[in-house]
Amino acid sequence: MQPAPNLVIRGKQVVLPGSVGPASIHISGHVITAIKAYDDVPDDAEVTEAGDESIVMPGLVDSHVHINEPGRTEWEGFETATRAAAAGGVTTLVDMPLNSIPPTTTVAGFNEKLAAADGRCFVDVGFWGGVVPGNAGELRNLFDAGVVGFKCFLIHSGVDEFANVTEADLRTAMPELTNLGAVLIVHAEVPGPISTPTDPTASPTKYATFLASRPRAAENEAVALMVKLGSEFGTRIHIVHHSSADALPMLAEARAAGVKITAETCPHYLAFAAEEIPDGATEFKCCPPIREQENQEQLWSALGDGTIDMVVSDHSPCPPEMKLRENGDFLAAWGGISSLQLRLPIVWTEARRRGFSIQDLARWLCSAPAGLVGLADRKGTIAPGFDADLVIWNPEREFTVAGETLFHRHKLTPYNDRLLQGMVEKTFLRGRKIYDHGKLVGEPQGLLLMQTKAT
Repeated sequence: MQPAPNLVIRGKQVVLPGSVGPASIHISGHVITAIKAYDDVPDDAEVTEAGDESIVMPGLVDSHVHINEPGRTEWEGFETATRAAAAGGVTTLVDMPLNSIPPTTTVAGFNEKLAAADGRCFVDVGFWGGVVPGNAGELRNLFDAGVVGFKCFLIHSGVDEFANVTEADLRTAMPELTNLGAVLIVHAEVPGPISTPTDPTASPTKYATFLASRPRAAENEAVALMVKLGSEFGTRIHIVHHSSADALPMLAEARAAGVKITAETCPHYLAFAAEEIPDGATEFKCCPPIREQENQEQLWSALGDGTIDMVVSDHSPCPPEMKLRENGDFLAAWGGISSLQLRLPIVWTEARRRGFSIQDLARWLCSAPAGLVGLADRKGTIAPGFDADLVIWNPEREFTVAGETLFHRHKLTPYNDRLLQGMVEKTFLRGRKIYDHGKLVGEPQGLLLMQTKAT
């Protein structure tokens, strides 16, 4: 017999597997116990009404977030990052293994990360481990300790304490990852095609100079390498923050051939185009770079046909001075974009004008990232037995992004002054309201999610 619900959240547009329509979500404690008709509400249950216009969707899952704590907490930190997540409807995020000191490449480093996060998270948080030269012997211990999978870079990561791997390093690590059933997520750019401009007229303040320095070939060659290694070793591979449209046919062909490879892209590749980035506007710098409009439309098509599986933030903040806005030097500025709080409205604004649906949005932002990190039976879907992680948001409400309203530690973002559609109204984490119309509610009660096997 189902326990009586202590909370019912209902609306006229509830996103369920395979449908969007009227429903009441019955919650007992932390878990969804039943999905019933809109009018099926016990007299003694607390009721939250979403209304006619707002959407009730699974809490977002963001599997690509740089929190940078410990060691670089002045860049972000667990408290500020998870506050921003809650305000953006994100109920689960997964922290990247680098930019913190120490990186999550050893069990000792992982334990320091867990100690830094304990008691300070407003949403549930999982953790990636790292593959770096020489740590293949640590991978099993890290996986047993609870990381959801492993990340590597094929090019310098930007921080010296997280070194990039070579093909030889991967040939050492990948058999172990295959044995573990662990996913390897890959920053897929190789160094060869990347160049330092030699043309004296190529000003470092021009976005075109930076874009030319990191061509599509760097991504294309990296994807080709990972397809080859994935075919050889059978390792689960996931390409992070993909931006080159040229490599999309290769990804599709590899998957059709049985290679276990998936891919993500990010809001900035879907919302911005190289042609519109002003000279000196280094807040737009990221790696791989934002590419041309025609490239962007091909990324959208790949989301539509499933070649790209999901959209995650790659929230990679830094202190504003590291963006070098005073001189606008794209080549020297830190590469990373802050958007953790804004992923839902950014993607919805761009998706709806291309004819995509709310169900598409829920797949890209909720269920697909949950599946990547082994949480497909607990997060990212509104169904009985799942955590009662929910976001209520209005798809028609417009707002102009103002940096000072963001909960991120630093407010510099390329989305400042951009008009977006889709206003997050309320966020629930395991049945408890944590965000309500611009304000965080209660103390941090996010869990640290320890996984032993991604599925």
